[in-house]
Amino acid sequence: MIKKVVGASLIGTTVEWYDFFLYGSAAALVFNKLFFPTADPLTGTLLAFTTYAIGFLARPLGGVVFGHYGDRLGRKKLLVLSLLLMGGATMLMGVLPTYASVGVAAPLLLTFLRLVQGFALGGEWGGAVLIVSEHGDAKRRGYWASWPQAGVPCGNLLATAVLAVLAAVQSEADFLAWGWRIPFLLSGVLVVIGLWIRLTVSESPVFLAAQEKRAKEPVQEKAPVLELLKHNWREVLIAMGARFAENVSYYVITAFILVYLTTGLGLSKSVGLNAVLIASAVHLVTIPVWGHLSDRFGRRAIYLIGAVGIGVWIFVFFPMLDTKDPVLITVAATVGLVLHGAMYGPQAAFFSELFGTRVRYSGASVGYQLASIAAGALAPLIATALLKAYGTSFPISIYVVITCVITVIAILLAKETRGADLEDRDRVGV
Repeated sequence: MIKKVVGASLIGTTVEWYDFFLYGSAAALVFNKLFFPTADPLTGTLLAFTTYAIGFLARPLGGVVFGHYGDRLGRKKLLVLSLLLMGGATMLMGVLPTYASVGVAAPLLLTFLRLVQGFALGGEWGGAVLIVSEHGDAKRRGYWASWPQAGVPCGNLLATAVLAVLAAVQSEADFLAWGWRIPFLLSGVLVVIGLWIRLTVSESPVFLAAQEKRAKEPVQEKAPVLELLKHNWREVLIAMGARFAENVSYYVITAFILVYLTTGLGLSKSVGLNAVLIASAVHLVTIPVWGHLSDRFGRRAIYLIGAVGIGVWIFVFFPMLDTKDPVLITVAATVGLVLHGAMYGPQAAFFSELFGTRVRYSGASVGYQLASIAAGALAPLIATALLKAYGTSFPISIYVVITCVITVIAILLAKETRGADLEDRDRVGV
């Protein structure tokens, strides 16, 4: 059963992140030209990344809403709904008219659909990792729970691969005219596959046991999010802090790299897309490895390796990009994502173990998604603005290091959660 649940979560998260990352790549390569035409390429990119960031604003709302009903009705139902919302919004992006056709209505419609994407993704992550964590055993929870995390590089790999193929076989004019729409329309096929698999899994046994226990209790409970903020605010803050370096570094390495290489260094978009493609493939393989290592050595130790490693590597990353050598660019992105995996691999089990069953969906989702606003949402925007203001990568590296310091502090303040029993309780000792 655990393998079936892991497979269903992995497929579902792959589809969700394919949709979400497709927007990020398109913002760097297409939307800046078709929806925000301007004489200054970096200004158009900043506007495109602003709508990209807006999607993150809806994620905490999605986390609260999906978390509330996920803690009350179950993980499975909400995972199906999140997949439908995400896939529908992405398909509609593929048929949107551009600025040249309908003027300002085009970016407004694009922004609305991005908000729907963010809302859906806000509920997806928590449910996907929890249903695996709550099916698995404590000894291998880090390994099993890391597989839904692998849906992130899977989705990015798929989105980048489709864009890279189209960029290779199409002229620039054809790609901007209609080719960019194909990856968005393909989302419909992926959603059908994801739904078929996701509907076959059973509900979390830990949730069902907690639900049965609640039915016998005469007291009326508060909304999960209210219980969370009253009893588990410290765990929420730790989860948020743990997200900073992981979230910022990921979007700098996978999204901003396209801007830096094309607009900053004048390279072909294929160079960046191919580098991210190879790096994401390696990332996919290493995430479960880091998850397994967290089962042996603890969540905190592995997480700290990633946070400190990224803080050092970022000063190597940009000089390697500046060489304009495709091989070195690929190595820079690959090493960066391997170090990122040391944070992302243990993260699902770590966040699941921070909260009791009654508020686990809400707690994991809210902590994860609130940090996304200040971290991942702004990362490409801040990095692009710093590049435009200073014309050099050094301030961007300092920005990434600051986020690494925040994450290190959060992890040092947390207690080790490896092996925690996910029985119904109010909180884990953090």
